[in-house]
Amino acid sequence: MSEKYLLTIDEAAEYFNIGKNKLRDMIKEPCCNFVLFNGKKALIKKNRLESYLDETVYL
Repeated sequence: MSEKYLLTIDEAAEYFNIGKNKLRDMIKEPCCNFVLFNGKKALIKKNRLESYLDETVYL
């Protein structure tokens, strides 16, 4: 999974240890630049999400 560019919600949740519902909430935000939609399926750009998490603080 570490070699993949795009991850499904399930894969991203497991890889980053984030809940699926939290990821779904995050991709709805207007500043989200780490999601690619293939129809209704959301694919997470792994490197961009990693950068986003490095810069963001959630309380």
